[in-house]
Amino acid sequence: MSTTTAADDKRQPAGKGEKLADWADGRLGIYTIAKANLRKIFPDHWSFMLGEVALYSFIIIILTGVYLTLFFKPSMQEVVYDGSYVPLQGIPMSEAFASTVEISFDVRGGLLMRQVHHWAAIVFVASMLVHMFRVFFTGAFRKPREINWVFGFLLLVMGMFDGFLGYSLPDDLLSGTGVRFMEGAVLSVPLVGTYLQMFLFGGEFPGTDVIPRFYTIHVLLLPGIMLGLLVAHLFLVFYHKHTQFPGPGRTNNNVVGMPLMPVYMAKAGGFFFLVFGVIAAMSAIATINPIWSLGPYRPDQVSTNAQPDWYMGFSEGLIRIMPGWEFVIPGGYTLNLGVFIPLMLFGLILTAPMFYPFIEAWVTGDKREHHLLDRPRNRPVRTGIGAAYISLYLLLLVGGGNDLWATHFHLSINAITWTIRIGFFVLPVITFIVTKRICMALQRRDRDKVLHGRETGVIKRLPHGEFIEVHAPLSQEELFTLTSHEQPKPVELEAGTDENGVVRKAGMAQKLRAKLSRGFYGEYNQIPKPTADEYKEITSGHGHH
Repeated sequence: MSTTTAADDKRQPAGKGEKLADWADGRLGIYTIAKANLRKIFPDHWSFMLGEVALYSFIIIILTGVYLTLFFKPSMQEVVYDGSYVPLQGIPMSEAFASTVEISFDVRGGLLMRQVHHWAAIVFVASMLVHMFRVFFTGAFRKPREINWVFGFLLLVMGMFDGFLGYSLPDDLLSGTGVRFMEGAVLSVPLVGTYLQMFLFGGEFPGTDVIPRFYTIHVLLLPGIMLGLLVAHLFLVFYHKHTQFPGPGRTNNNVVGMPLMPVYMAKAGGFFFLVFGVIAAMSAIATINPIWSLGPYRPDQVSTNAQPDWYMGFSEGLIRIMPGWEFVIPGGYTLNLGVFIPLMLFGLILTAPMFYPFIEAWVTGDKREHHLLDRPRNRPVRTGIGAAYISLYLLLLVGGGNDLWATHFHLSINAITWTIRIGFFVLPVITFIVTKRICMALQRRDRDKVLHGRETGVIKRLPHGEFIEVHAPLSQEELFTLTSHEQPKPVELEAGTDENGVVRKAGMAQKLRAKLSRGFYGEYNQIPKPTADEYKEITSGHGHH
């Protein structure tokens, strides 16, 4: 015998959409997953949008790239152009170049898609680079996010190389010059350089296989790896929870912000279309890579003002400032150190940041989890290292275009080259010292603000004739922000004894670690925070205005 209630009588039969949702949830557990993750809290700070710009530009690259693959022909078969662009008619060229010109002038929306694809690639690398620097300067790479830092770094490097392969595909005079530059770097590798060159090009340069091989790597291999890294990167962001800047109510155990659904998703959706619109506007207004004005690649020609995209410019800067050292060793082998040394430095400079989180954790001995970010001024050594790296990168970028600096500013190219050679060793050191001093000065200013309050600009005359400036006390929120950071102590050498009671001397690694730790957190590398007693004394009326 069954009974019914008034609520059962009023219940409406499930619609088709609800039935489909129930069916899917019973097999995939979508509702359970969504319930656990869609209410996840994300902090609201403008700097976190840098990573979103990289994500959205990557999506735009994929969408436009799919469109372009429908029309591009990755072949080096020689044809005679007879398309609609009159200045190139009758000129021999590869099918890759001819199809790119056809996309630009004969395919509806083709030129805009090419422009959007190229601009999105530049925005992707730029936003990734700035995003990585934000993570570096704020210490967001610390435990438990070291692996996610590596994933992000690999995304950046693969994006740079995928961009290089992408602008090499049209087989125009500029990209062909860049490919020839790469071939020369590969050939400089001792012993195996010629084998590597044959593996990449399938024969003597330029051969007939380089464009099809680059095309496969550009559209399949690297994007597939990058997509996997991106998914892993986002998964770890969800798993570890998002970092946040210190402030009242924010601790290592909570996240203060907005829920992913619906607030953050609504903002993210609008921001995606904003990024898409800005890139589309840039593509419609500013021409980039006009291959028709350069012409097809010919091994006996080189374009003037030949420069790679900015993110690969520092590699050319290393080559241009390196002396042309070349030696013939016994056996008739030639060592082209003028190219090989810059190639090794290129790899070192490019990959060094990937290992920094592990180096800093070893030096400082910090094995705790960190979910609160650092203010860059409170970590002057790390901030100085980051600034020195940026200065070296920019210096080499200038070196990669030394001919343009010489012609535009009427300077001697030899003087520019020698300035960059000297600056390669001097500028990072100067930048580190100046940046560290600035951070220390900002720490002193924060200390004075905590003890004396904020300057108001109001001048007051005391009864005995002294003029003073009135200081306004800081709010509790400002006081917390300026004083909540930790000031770790340097790692000390551990005095130990062996099983016989004999004092054991510290090893070289321990001595190096202790010395570097003093360099991070020693007496002259951070300004002591004001103590509670100092604050009470100064605010009790003695010396406080």
